[in-house]
Amino acid sequence: MSLIFSRQCEYALQGILYMAAQPHESYTNIIEISDRLGIPMPFLGKTFQLLVQAKILQSQKGPKGGFRLAKAPDEVALFHVVDAIDGTDFLTSCVLGFPECSGRNPCPMHNEWGPLRDRVYQMIAKKTIADVAREIKDSRQLRTKLGIR
Repeated sequence: MSLIFSRQCEYALQGILYMAAQPHESYTNIIEISDRLGIPMPFLGKTFQLLVQAKILQSQKGPKGGFRLAKAPDEVALFHVVDAIDGTDFLTSCVLGFPECSGRNPCPMHNEWGPLRDRVYQMIAKKTIADVAREIKDSRQLRTKLGIR
């Protein structure tokens, strides 16, 4: 599990990356995605519905239905997915979870966490799904798991 993002957010990112490897105009069945990524289908379905509400994915019912990206992969930053699933609390909340942590009342990690948090934000705001999909092509293990050739 990620230090910053929820398991649901991790699954959303993995699902989006899987779909980025599919033809843009076709819908991918959620059973295929669930099986390929090893994500429980009911949980993935709820996660994908949040991404549909955020207009990151489109869904279609029926025998040829499923999900597809609503936009081109180079138009969707990782931040858009994170925001749709986890929100932006990680940008302002204490890494140790202390609600009273602030610049005036810092926790022991406050001064170190701030610059790291800013770097994480810059990374996910700048990187698009297309960027990450291109980088995955260099990793045979990830390429195989995500069905990218």
